Amino acid sequence: MTNTIENMPLVGFGVYQIAPADCERAVREALEVGYRLIDTAQAYYNEEGVGRGIKASGLDREEIFITDKVWISNAGEQAALKSIDGSLKKLQTDYIDLMLIHQTFGDYYGTWRAMERALAAGKVRAIGLSNFHGARLVDMLRHCEIKPAVLQAETHVFYQEEPTRRLMEPYGMRLMAWSPLAQGGQGIFTHPVLSAIAKAHGRSTAQVALRFLTQQGIVVIPKSVHKERMVENLHSTDFELSASEMQTLKGLDTGKGCVDFNSPEFAAFIIDYDVKFNPERQA
Repeated sequence: MTNTIENMPLVGFGVYQIAPADCERAVREALEVGYRLIDTAQAYYNEEGVGRGIKASGLDREEIFITDKVWISNAGEQAALKSIDGSLKKLQTDYIDLMLIHQTFGDYYGTWRAMERALAAGKVRAIGLSNFHGARLVDMLRHCEIKPAVLQAETHVFYQEEPTRRLMEPYGMRLMAWSPLAQGGQGIFTHPVLSAIAKAHGRSTAQVALRFLTQQGIVVIPKSVHKERMVENLHSTDFELSASEMQTLKGLDTGKGCVDFNSPEFAAFIIDYDVKFNPERQA
């Protein structure tokens, strides 16, 4: 049984916080301008829009790489299996290229067993993790039968995930960066170091921040609902940063992300998330 992501593009299109009503258009436009990786999740509540956008694009299914994630409310072997079938139906596809466990809460070992079964059945083509760090990442890596192909985690120029990358290295995992532009915070679009490098290359600061990651082999999934910004983000791989520029950018790492996954308040928020925000529960 293979767990491979050989055809995963370096730059993808993320749909987090894109309203279901807007998602079809955004995905269709992203595919029109050249994206071939679409990243969604059960907890984004817009899988149907993603599916419709892919269908509307007219592209062959094999040309598109879909990443999805099992949410906490679907944790556990049987529930996760059922939810994967539900995601396939919403996405209007026979398979998902990469399925991740979204968060380290609930019965995520049961979820992993379900994803292993889905992999064996051909319903997914690769499986991995999202937001696993430190001890929980090590525990999962040491005890799962099929090793994760990917870890998706907050990663950007101000939070470069070096400790996590060292833990991943012996397992040959690929890092996928969510929030590769730091959610627009920390002055990333006007930062003097990024601005100086951007000016030297005739690029935007966003393109420099994305290239810093992709030049290290890190997959990025920036989000935008504006077509011109989609194009800008996509064309962030057609220039090279020098070794000295890369070293300078590495010096911007603060070691602090925007989310504290060990916070009890965050745990309570994330566990109750589906109850509060799932539109199907509010109907």
